[in-house]
Amino acid sequence: PRRAMIAALLLLLVPASALRGPGRCVGWGRSGRVASRGLQMGVGNSYGRIFRISTWGESHGGGVGVTVDGVPPRLPLKLEEVQAELDRRRPGQSRLTTPRNETDTVEILSGVSPDGYTLGTPIGMLVRNKDQRSQDYDTNAVAYRPSHADAAYDAKYGIRAVAGGGRSSARETIGRVAAGAVAKKLISIASGARVVGYVKSVGEVEMPEGSVDHNSVALEDVEANIVRCPHAETAERMISRIDEVRKSGNSIGGVVECVVQNVPAGLGSPVFDKLEAELAKACMSLPATKGFEIGSGFSGTKLTGIEHNDAFYIDENGRTRTKTNRSGGIQGGISNGETIVVRVAFKPTSTIGREQQTVTRDGEEVSMRGKGRHDPCVLPRAVPMVEAMVALTVADAMLCDHAQCNFLPAETTVAPEHRLKINPLGAAPVGSKGEQQAAQ
Repeated sequence: PRRAMIAALLLLLVPASALRGPGRCVGWGRSGRVASRGLQMGVGNSYGRIFRISTWGESHGGGVGVTVDGVPPRLPLKLEEVQAELDRRRPGQSRLTTPRNETDTVEILSGVSPDGYTLGTPIGMLVRNKDQRSQDYDTNAVAYRPSHADAAYDAKYGIRAVAGGGRSSARETIGRVAAGAVAKKLISIASGARVVGYVKSVGEVEMPEGSVDHNSVALEDVEANIVRCPHAETAERMISRIDEVRKSGNSIGGVVECVVQNVPAGLGSPVFDKLEAELAKACMSLPATKGFEIGSGFSGTKLTGIEHNDAFYIDENGRTRTKTNRSGGIQGGISNGETIVVRVAFKPTSTIGREQQTVTRDGEEVSMRGKGRHDPCVLPRAVPMVEAMVALTVADAMLCDHAQCNFLPAETTVAPEHRLKINPLGAAPVGSKGEQQAAQ
């Protein structure tokens, strides 16, 4: 037992990347000695470094939730603010979404005072499952749903939660959206930053280029219709297309675009921790995602350097700005104070009411028709999910930047002759601490 305990403690100290390499998987055997095979680690359920979340629960279990750690103390936070975000994500909100009837009522279990302030301790939030229909998944125990995670889960774990897809279900994202509500509040108070997502395209139906102002689009514009597209004419065409696909027992994909307004310059780090790399990982960890772009994205490859470069200028406030924003608000892996613009591609929902070819767990070829209640298009409900992951990434980047770059004041650690005068980069964040102090 002592050797086993020591081995377990050693494994906790070793980075996860070191435990799984080409041709090796470290674990421990019955003797208590560290072995070279057999370890299946329950990793991949946490995200973030300082502002860190861990989600838990299965689609048809007792409930799903999240633990949020690293939240600064004294942040004003109301349960209603978290619930409002979950209401945007919940099923059954329109004919375009799954008819599963869940209120997704959140319970805050810890980390927040009775009068609505964070305590600086882990925040635990729970949403109980109410409307499970596990009998809809009886055939899935033996037959794999095409393009679902069923076969991959069996290959990895040798066991899986059949009903509802378990952890592979989009119901897991409840914890992310709840945590994202906290992150949104934090970055808004810290710098006036605002995260706004919307549906840019559904299948071949896409908003006209330039039809939305990235710097001013607001939540009210997005929530004006059930498809969450801020361009009214395109929204109607999207709704008609989803209805058409839904009635045929099929599904359709599309693209969510998300912007971060009033973001301060200086977030992110060079090389491996570039801000766009962190955003890509965060967004691509969402279910059904198949692509990520920032700024000009893949279309930028069709331009020359002189066409693509964002020229600098000095604005009316004397700040260094860019005339265009093909960089998407990030240069060299670090935010430059312009609006961050990212796009996330979502595939068509895998479970459809059409007969498809598949195989069983024991290798027999069969056909199956999807059962259960599923979205014909995930895009309308994916908007708050993307917003949450972007907000979590920005909140973590803000705290990391503060810990590294603001811990030692320059005026006390750098000789006066070595201090550089650097013109401020990007628009002054609305509601920033500096502006608040100046107003006082």
